[in-house]
Amino acid sequence: MRDGMRDGAAELGAAAAAALLLAWYDRHARVMPWRTSPADRAAGERPDPYRVWLSEVMLQQTTVAAVRAYFRRFTERWPTVADLAAAADADVMAEWAGLGYYARARNLLKCARAVVADHSGEFPDTEVGLRTLPGIGPYTAAAVAAIAFDEPAVVVDGNVERVVSRLHAVETPLPASKPALVALAAGLTPQQRPGDFAQAMMDLGATICTPRKPACGICPLWSLCAARAAGIAADLPRKSPKPAKPTRRGIAYVAVRADGAVLLETRPAKGLLGGMLGFVGSDWSEDPVPAPPLDAGWSPAPFAVRHTFTHFHLELTVHLATPPQTAAPTRGSFTPRDAFRPGDLPTLMLKVWQAAEPHLP
Repeated sequence: MRDGMRDGAAELGAAAAAALLLAWYDRHARVMPWRTSPADRAAGERPDPYRVWLSEVMLQQTTVAAVRAYFRRFTERWPTVADLAAAADADVMAEWAGLGYYARARNLLKCARAVVADHSGEFPDTEVGLRTLPGIGPYTAAAVAAIAFDEPAVVVDGNVERVVSRLHAVETPLPASKPALVALAAGLTPQQRPGDFAQAMMDLGATICTPRKPACGICPLWSLCAARAAGIAADLPRKSPKPAKPTRRGIAYVAVRADGAVLLETRPAKGLLGGMLGFVGSDWSEDPVPAPPLDAGWSPAPFAVRHTFTHFHLELTVHLATPPQTAAPTRGSFTPRDAFRPGDLPTLMLKVWQAAEPHLP
């Protein structure tokens, strides 16, 4: 009986938390171009699974502020999943430039094409079904299932981890605490309005239960928060120290002919910046091997370009050249200046161009 009483109390606590949070969300939900508002949901409007999926992929490792403009451009150019599936790879990669984590863009196309080819252009309406699509992992499947189809899937991103760790005063550092946080989030997820609940948790973490200086005084879950009661909310979630990132080096070759044509190549599909447009370069290692794409009297530029990826820092030495019209590169091809759009380059390559351009003839 005692266990039953404890289970009942936990259920009452979870129900109270969900009710408080949903009432707060109904009043304070953030307005997003991909989101169906609580009022519209109550009026019967259903979220578009395509827009939910696209936004969730874009938001991985990227801020809401950065994603808004990309999302609008994508949905204006490719308003349905069928439109995106029919798009040229190069066009999608160019529109994605600047969002980073470019494997997401490649998987975006694979997934859209699978939805069209294998599911008649309709996304599966369950978490299990969504997991069968290429490029959709546990988080994205849960988010789309909950938000688009109202399946009570457990949606746990960084914001949700923070809210749950504070609500339950979980002091085990991340990432070791992840399984416990997922289990606790599952206990909070209601059967009714699970999509709104998932978005409410995200909004709470983004606007009130923030990493630093959480605004506990206006939090709808203030009375239920164990970390607030213990005075440790700002200290949670704890995180294990990250190992130091190594530094790799490389060479980027920037060649511009007298007529303004720029030497560019499309990088291999696999690997960092896979499928993206960029400058020909060497390998990235502790001791890169020079690999100039043509004989053109290269000269090192008086600067280096630095960039940080998830697992390492990169320092590129830039070599400049003005090759003759007849030069035939062994890698890449010359793009006429009027067809070269620096904005189509990924962030690293755009840094290279912006640093090199003032030093070109």
